[in-house]
Amino acid sequence: QVRVVESGGGLVQPGGSLRLSCAASGDNATVNPMILGWYRQAPGKQRELVATMTRMGRTAYTDSVKGRFTISRDNAKNFVYLHMNSLKPEDTAIYYCNARSAIQNVWGQGTQVSVSS
Repeated sequence: QVRVVESGGGLVQPGGSLRLSCAASGDNATVNPMILGWYRQAPGKQRELVATMTRMGRTAYTDSVKGRFTISRDNAKNFVYLHMNSLKPEDTAIYYCNARSAIQNVWGQGTQVSVSS
């Protein structure tokens, strides 16, 4: 069973940057084919996709973060990262790591990102 654990959240001023990390436990043969990604949930709102990445490097981003956020993954170490630049107050949310395949859909506990002056 794959598990994912996030780290790297915190409080940052508008215009600042943060990097989130997610470690996926499990053997490479299981984790590597999975789509790894980040979702977020702001207070009073539904969870939404932020960015995903396949093992071959294909990415998808929600429109509101394009040009500001970059997703990357290390297939050897089973990590996925979210590099967030030019953060805005509306980016404030709990950010969740997700690992998905045809037979598993795994969520982390989430890490809080707060953007405020």
